[in-house]
Amino acid sequence: MAWHIETKCIQEGWQPKNGEARVVPVYQSTTFKYESAQAMGECFDLKSSSFFYTRLGNPTTDAVERKVAALEGGVGALMTSAGMAASAFAVMNIARAGDHIISSAAVYGGTFNLFHKTLRELGIDVTFVSPTADDAALEAAFRPNTRLVFGETLSNPSLDVLDISRFAAAAHRHGVPLIVDNTFPTPINCRPFEFGADIVVHSTSKYLDGHAVSLGGMIVDSGRFDWMAHADKFPGLTTPDESYHGLVYARDFGNAGYIVKCRTHLMRDFGSAPSPENAFLLSLGIDTLHLRMQRHCENALAVARFLQQQPQVTWVKFPHLPGDPQYKLATKYMPHGGSGVISFGVRGGRDAACRLMNNLKLAAIATHVADLRTCLLHPASTTHRQMTDEQLAECGVKPELIRLSVGIEHVQDIIDDLKNGLALL
Repeated sequence: MAWHIETKCIQEGWQPKNGEARVVPVYQSTTFKYESAQAMGECFDLKSSSFFYTRLGNPTTDAVERKVAALEGGVGALMTSAGMAASAFAVMNIARAGDHIISSAAVYGGTFNLFHKTLRELGIDVTFVSPTADDAALEAAFRPNTRLVFGETLSNPSLDVLDISRFAAAAHRHGVPLIVDNTFPTPINCRPFEFGADIVVHSTSKYLDGHAVSLGGMIVDSGRFDWMAHADKFPGLTTPDESYHGLVYARDFGNAGYIVKCRTHLMRDFGSAPSPENAFLLSLGIDTLHLRMQRHCENALAVARFLQQQPQVTWVKFPHLPGDPQYKLATKYMPHGGSGVISFGVRGGRDAACRLMNNLKLAAIATHVADLRTCLLHPASTTHRQMTDEQLAECGVKPELIRLSVGIEHVQDIIDDLKNGLALL
């Protein structure tokens, strides 16, 4: 029986047998016991899927990985210690020194820095393109050594909607996958695999957790990209790995080869593993994801309409507002709403934006976004602080931009807080 996604939020991942715990337990153990040396050896040869060390797998973590894979419609998932680790692993799993990637310019500041600085220092070059780039500009970004295209479903904080189908088609014409960060909409509001994306990443610290208590990231493999058809581009997946006695991931693990390699190679060597406790908290958060996302989107739409009417506000960016330039694209990919995040500008620029933040009482100034409590921050001086003015402009972060993450409190209390804060400017 095929379950609706609301049911999957609650029922997927952990399905206890007779006499087992109804809720997934926290397996707070680094290691697991075996009856024989042979049984453990088979784990290290990847001949057994049993748990043997929590860096590579843990029953609590496994349960939430299965849950998120089911929500996105993938063949497997890997949880990491933070969202940045998920983005790094997703790229490094198929790109190496001498390769090139294409990324939307409108991405989270940490992701931009990862690509612009750290990956370049490792020998992986990047070309940034506008998420609204036309087909000609997108085609011009490809090189013979391009290995993937990366974008955010709904960009942080500029809230540009990625035309997933068009970017996927361009990637596939060149024999490479599209990786999409689906953090803001979550699989409740957007299903990137249904529009051609191949890999999805999440910062699970945001809406999936929803309570700002658990750091984590997630990589989900659709299982649909044919790595062997483009074997020359992806030798890490299509040629023997001598560290596992000549195993070939795309051959020996079929359509799950990408996610298996990510776990048994990158997680093995870099160790960005989540704690079982964080995995447990994430699973609890996802149980109510479908309820929270509906309230976030309803509240945000009401707040965005309020902000549009305020003389102190110069502009509002919320793609699900009728009249927004990307409204048609937003409702195509996210028909039930995008997220609870709004970007807007205050008359008076950066100084006025900071004064407004100081004036608010309910909305907290926090280096976070997308949890149940309303919060806000000024990206140009925080999350995107490392960027030059030119880079800020390229990714859509204006000096006066405030990122408001609308929570699930009573919407009138949120609006009243903003009204009082704006009146003091």
